Amino acid sequence: MSEIRYVRGDATAPSVEGVMVIAHVCNDVGGWGKGFVLAVSRRWPEPEAAYRAWHRDRASNDFGLGAVQFVRVEPYVWVANMIGQRGTRTGGKGVPVRYEAVGMALGVLADRAAELGASVHMPRIGCGLAGGEWSRVEPLIADRLARRGIPVTVYDHGDTA
Repeated sequence: MSEIRYVRGDATAPSVEGVMVIAHVCNDVGGWGKGFVLAVSRRWPEPEAAYRAWHRDRASNDFGLGAVQFVRVEPYVWVANMIGQRGTRTGGKGVPVRYEAVGMALGVLADRAAELGASVHMPRIGCGLAGGEWSRVEPLIADRLARRGIPVTVYDHGDTA
């Protein structure tokens, strides 16, 4: 069993060798433009374009809560667009994160990471705009990824000053 490693830095720029999957949570309404996705889009245009096409063609594909789209952005780097958020707003219906969907997506991610022999890198998924609690997300990551021996690094974006 691996442990979850915590570091300060940018999850889009892991400083490790080998195959890497950068994972993040997306919403189920096709919105891309706030939060961690901005860092992803600054670095690579492909994940946003793939997500938008996936959402646009959702009537004929697997787009929906719990689904994962893997986008290769460099020879040894993949981005995992994980649908783990219902809508985009916190309101009367609670926070947008859907823990069950995040858990499902992490299971799919674990299978792919194992197949690729990849390490996984992510911000504190589901806890920014999705409104989730890390105390509920962290055990999902530990169970689906770390327990299977997949190296996971969680990035806290710190001040550079």
